[in-house]
Amino acid sequence: MNLKKWSIDHTKGMLLGILTPLVVLPVVLLIIGWVQNYYFEQLWSQLVVNKPYRIKMITISIIANLGWFYFFLNKERFNFAMGVILGSIIFAPYIIYIKFF
Repeated sequence: MNLKKWSIDHTKGMLLGILTPLVVLPVVLLIIGWVQNYYFEQLWSQLVVNKPYRIKMITISIIANLGWFYFFLNKERFNFAMGVILGSIIFAPYIIYIKFF
């Protein structure tokens, strides 16, 4: 991607792609706690301590970006869609770090 063609729409989409998993993660934990009859505090402490569990929950929360991606793709707002994908890719180094270190 050429940085000369970078627009404010790319930046907005990337911020949306970063913030959505951060907002969706507690919601996912609440839903899992409700379905499996756990307390939110138990799941949150497991998220903080257990690395494989953290990878799974972060990955599930990143899947929420697919909704934004398809929404912007259908509205033909391709710069926003590309920004959402780039925002999702930003989580990859953190997941790799958790996995191997």
